[in-house]
Amino acid sequence: MTKTKVIVGLGSCGIAAGANKVFDKIEKIIETDNLNVELSTTSCVGMCYNEPLVEVFDDTGYYLYGNIDENITKDIIEGHLKNNKPLKDYLISYKLGSEKNKLQFNKDEDREFLFGQKKIVLRNCGYINPESIEDYESRQGYKAIKKVSDEKMSSEDVINIMIDSGLRGRGGGGFPTGLKWKFAYGYKSDEKYIVCNADEGDPGAFMDRSVLEGDPHSVLEGMMIGAYAIQANHGIIYCRAEYPLAIKRLNIAIEQARKKNYLGKNIFGIKGFDFDISIKQGAGAFVCGEETALIASIEGKRGMPRKRPPFPAESGLWGKPTNINNVETFANVSWIILNGAEEFAKLGTEKSKGTKVFALAGKVKHSGLVEVPMGMTIRDVIFKIGGGIKDNKKFKAVQLGGPSGGCLPEELLDTVIDYDSVNATGAIMGSGGMVVMDESTCMVDVAKFFMDFICKESCGKCTFCRIGTKRMLEILTRITEGKGEEGDIEKLQDLAYKIKDSSLCGLGQTAPNPVLTTIKYFREEYEAHIIDKKCPAKVCKPLLTYTINPEKCVGCGVCAKKCPVNAIEGQIKQPHFIHQDMCIKCGACYDNCKFDAITVE
Repeated sequence: MTKTKVIVGLGSCGIAAGANKVFDKIEKIIETDNLNVELSTTSCVGMCYNEPLVEVFDDTGYYLYGNIDENITKDIIEGHLKNNKPLKDYLISYKLGSEKNKLQFNKDEDREFLFGQKKIVLRNCGYINPESIEDYESRQGYKAIKKVSDEKMSSEDVINIMIDSGLRGRGGGGFPTGLKWKFAYGYKSDEKYIVCNADEGDPGAFMDRSVLEGDPHSVLEGMMIGAYAIQANHGIIYCRAEYPLAIKRLNIAIEQARKKNYLGKNIFGIKGFDFDISIKQGAGAFVCGEETALIASIEGKRGMPRKRPPFPAESGLWGKPTNINNVETFANVSWIILNGAEEFAKLGTEKSKGTKVFALAGKVKHSGLVEVPMGMTIRDVIFKIGGGIKDNKKFKAVQLGGPSGGCLPEELLDTVIDYDSVNATGAIMGSGGMVVMDESTCMVDVAKFFMDFICKESCGKCTFCRIGTKRMLEILTRITEGKGEEGDIEKLQDLAYKIKDSSLCGLGQTAPNPVLTTIKYFREEYEAHIIDKKCPAKVCKPLLTYTINPEKCVGCGVCAKKCPVNAIEGQIKQPHFIHQDMCIKCGACYDNCKFDAITVE
């Protein structure tokens, strides 16, 4: 009898769902009952909506359990590990017997979530122990950099492979990676830097964090290959300090690589190729996703962008030639070297090759990390892989590209995912945020929410970004409070275009996108707020009116007891009424009425 292996997903999403408690419970019972079980960990497999996740490998096959808590954990140990009786009620998928048998799913929606994807960046996430270099090497880890060494590729050879692959930077701008490397290679210097940007502050940054937590060696290997291509001797990973697990696993991976001489002097037998990597912890400023602001932060200065040229490829960190790519970009590199530029270029559209990772969030049934080939429609990501809208509500909008992305309506759901098609809508690809909204969402309130974030994150260097975003936020706030005026929409648009045209960095240039796209596609909601003083989604409380339907009210008095300002009157067993001049729109009466007698308009 072979030893049973149990793996618990301990990414940040799993830990937040209680996976650490599940792990501790399993560990304690294994020790107490002296079970013949090997306990290990992995990271996020992307199926965040089913966390915590527990995998079991035994003589009969493979089993994946989801939505596990401490009580269910005890049942799994008693039923499955001790008595060889898997608990079908908690199974997501299973595979009986040999590897030739297909993976079976209890729910077709889980099958669609996994098999609707094409994983390159996430190929190892959830399948290896991220703190084991041996696990990474068992899945072709470090074979790409060894291929570069064994085949004696030149810098030009590596760069040409990247150019031929069509890989574009996944950090938001979408600049061709191979061309960027070529520029950095072209500037001669005795000292060059290659930097991994792991500090992007939008929902897509969840993807960066998950890759660093789940497969840190793939990022290190990508940086090694990039360093060889541009002839850099220093590597820096700029990671926000709010990602402690990612930083911990990166430090472990770097030390493991050093012990194997994968970092240091003449690495991989390439004479003269001296390269090491260090980590710089950032303060989590959104503006530091812009590469010149990031460089300033690494140098110990305030994170603020500067004019270009010169570009970092010529004069970057400490004035030396520097190449900057984000986590997802580097995670693609070793796969491309091993499988060839042609295989990568087969995926996607004419101008956007490969895959794209999205952090799928919001009012969608299956939230999590998804990696799809470029060219898939937004509709398929949300309704096939994501399972559609929660509680079977109506889809309203999706925001692409993070806080400075754009909000797209239902009629644009068939837009294909590539840089040019998404940009044409007014949204941006960004680093991969995809936030789904349903009919209960107020688009004016959404625009205000993101503008509040942008306003706070502006570094303040550019006048229109510093002051213009604040003025836009003030106007949006007035509109949601019922104080909007005719002409406010035009004022927002005027400010938006001035901010876009006068900002140095991508943050300022894209900051107005949420407002511009919500005005473009949901103008009627703005007009309802301004002209009719109504919020169609019934979200903006100052615009709501609570009334009691006398035909439904039984006079129980609960609403009057819950009202914090005593605005409700009425006799017991008689219909009550609300004094509108006293009502503060808190909604306590609506939330506590059991007879559906309170209406909101």
